[in-house]
Amino acid sequence: MRAEITSLFGLDVYTDQGKHVGKINDVVLDSDDRRVTGLAVSDVNPDLFDVESRGIIIPYRWVLSVGDVVVIKQTTGRVRQEAK
Repeated sequence: MRAEITSLFGLDVYTDQGKHVGKINDVVLDSDDRRVTGLAVSDVNPDLFDVESRGIIIPYRWVLSVGDVVVIKQTTGRVRQEAK
């Protein structure tokens, strides 16, 4: 499936467990391979990621689906663990 890269801008990103991650602000491209390698996400959920900057880069290999929202896989160790 092909889509315009600009159609990703502003989409909400959720984990496969339904937790809101943030909004897509930009796309990281590999010009040599002509493919998307990452998504720049802003307004990051502080409950999931311990971020002190304006955003994060999500590797595109984490993306499970793209539609009205983007769904990424939530894997242990990549996101902030809940305090016990």
